[in-house]
Amino acid sequence: MNAIPRNRAVWLLALTSAIWCSSAPAQGVNEAYEKAAKDAAAASAPFVVRIETAGGRELIGGATAIGPGAGVRKGAGPTTGVVVDKDGYVVSSAFNFANKPTDIFVTVPGRPRLVAKVVANDTTRMLTLLKIDAKDLPVPTAVPKAEIRVGQSALALGRTLEPEVARLPSISLGIVSATGRIWGKAIQTDAKVSPVNYGGPLVALDGRVMGILVPASPRGETEIAGLEWYDSGIGFAIPLEDVFAVLPRLKEGKDLRRGLVGITPKSTEQYTAAVEVGSVSPGSAAAKAGIKPGDTVVSIDGKPTASFSQLQHILGPKYEGDTVSVTILREGKEQEHKGLVLTAAVTAYTQPFLGILPMRDDPEPGVEVRFVYPKGPADAAGIKPGDRITKFAPATVSAPTPVTGGRATLSRMVGSLTAGAEVKVEVKRKEGGKTETLTLKLGALPDGVPEKLPLPSSTGKALERSKGEKPKKGEEKPAEKKEGEKKHEEETGLLSRANETTGREYWLYVPENYDRNVSHGVVVWFHAAGKGGKDADDMVNIWKDYCEEHHFILVGPKARSNDGWVASETEDVVQILRDVLGQYTVDRSRVVAHGMGVGGQMAYYVGFQARDLVRGVAVSGAMLGSQPKDTVSGQPLAFFVVAGQKDPLLKEITEGKDRLVEKKFPVVYREIADFGKEYLDEKTFGELRAWMDSLDRI
Repeated sequence: MNAIPRNRAVWLLALTSAIWCSSAPAQGVNEAYEKAAKDAAAASAPFVVRIETAGGRELIGGATAIGPGAGVRKGAGPTTGVVVDKDGYVVSSAFNFANKPTDIFVTVPGRPRLVAKVVANDTTRMLTLLKIDAKDLPVPTAVPKAEIRVGQSALALGRTLEPEVARLPSISLGIVSATGRIWGKAIQTDAKVSPVNYGGPLVALDGRVMGILVPASPRGETEIAGLEWYDSGIGFAIPLEDVFAVLPRLKEGKDLRRGLVGITPKSTEQYTAAVEVGSVSPGSAAAKAGIKPGDTVVSIDGKPTASFSQLQHILGPKYEGDTVSVTILREGKEQEHKGLVLTAAVTAYTQPFLGILPMRDDPEPGVEVRFVYPKGPADAAGIKPGDRITKFAPATVSAPTPVTGGRATLSRMVGSLTAGAEVKVEVKRKEGGKTETLTLKLGALPDGVPEKLPLPSSTGKALERSKGEKPKKGEEKPAEKKEGEKKHEEETGLLSRANETTGREYWLYVPENYDRNVSHGVVVWFHAAGKGGKDADDMVNIWKDYCEEHHFILVGPKARSNDGWVASETEDVVQILRDVLGQYTVDRSRVVAHGMGVGGQMAYYVGFQARDLVRGVAVSGAMLGSQPKDTVSGQPLAFFVVAGQKDPLLKEITEGKDRLVEKKFPVVYREIADFGKEYLDEKTFGELRAWMDSLDRI
């Protein structure tokens, strides 16, 4: 192995300490540290390889730096990799191949350049394994994770210059600033990490390798997630010990994917709330084990899960096919489920559809039907507007379950099943009050939009708690005001605000006829580059009448830069959205991210990154950019995509739409003749409004 001899490494560290403790000038300290770093880089040089690619897409991703031409331009220069097996296996960052190059070349120091092929990808740690035709290659020694300490010196190495053993790799000095980051998968360093050394090693002063440098983000799951942090003092490396552990599986040529239990928590609070199950993905490990909504996960593999964050740290390092034991709390009693085999995300999940729109703000038991979709399952079974659905269950259950929590409960019940499932529905008829039990098969969400939806859409009783269900933590409706009291959240009209925590400015339009007893949808408008909130009056003029009639609030966050949006601004947008949720009566099933061009790209990104809050994404003239995430049971997300036939980006826009369809997302797509980058014509705007009014369909 190519590490510096242990006795010499100890001597170097001792020398450095001695210099620190003496009165020697700082220059002596710097010289000793520099020599130790160069020796470590020299010991690492033989297994740090240069990687070159040719062909492939020019633009990748698109959500890291959101701006004109959407996409991250993949550099044409060399990148870095690390030998991990003497028989020609090299590992690198998946970012280096995100543009799907047609040719890959690897140069091992002291050897000729060789053609490489991709063997497999680790899609959870974002690594790629390559194979070249070579033998007896030098292999690094891994630093055991147990020995890695916060504060110890670390070198980030890259191989983009002449790949000769005599020439040291590029060196960036730093320290280990954290361990167990990115849900337990990565080491954090303040050494300079960027596309120059992605795929290179993070090396200790004794020449052993701590990890492989990659861009990473706790919220992102693509090859470019975390790219926006490069050169920021926040860099990540996947422990080499973990890479060696999965190397045999990667050599088999099968991509490794993140292992999931298959639950969605009821609460959106990741750090303080108990892990109460909100929904269970059909076909998942949790579903096969019999875990149900309402259960609370108290431990995994014997490790406590007091919050969803703790659960993610335990499961984060695990892969599809790994087994775990899960202990849940149900009705005050603990149950242990052993041998759960983790599954990957269900990419072909199709959201099931009963075929109705519910009446909103209805506190009575069950769900009153506002609208029945023609030719849908409910229509075929004879359900009519005004009927009340009182019970629901899979057909295999002897007696249907009462729908005591209103439309939210019915939506969860339907969402826990799959399209094609046979169900029993108990219906109390509007005419005559007769109760019937119907059997029907759930369908798939329709692609179209109803031409006209009936009004009213609300009973006007939003502040009355649904009978039979307790309030959800974090989703309590605003408290009743005292007589004569004027509360901040009751202000209406066009308002200027700033989030108290982040200071981020935004404008807010609340209809003049706002009523706290009527739940309102929210449209988050992402302005185009250069607007910076200056389009508030224009947007209000366009949307005012619809907001008043159909109960919507407009929100317009302001981007930091005049040039457009950056993915890292998502957290600020989420805080602004939570401001609105706390101040007004909001219908969480009708929260829409909306934008045009650059703003549309940000709407796409926020829609996927804040799926606990956003239920619809409406874009005009916007590219999708990166590969969309998978559909998730319990977090439905729908899309309304508009393109002008004369838009230069029409091809890219339609490709993004096609990727959404492939992932089984419900997508309404409209192409406007004679339009380039204009907003919307009257016909399409009418369809968009009807689509927004139907987002709470079940």
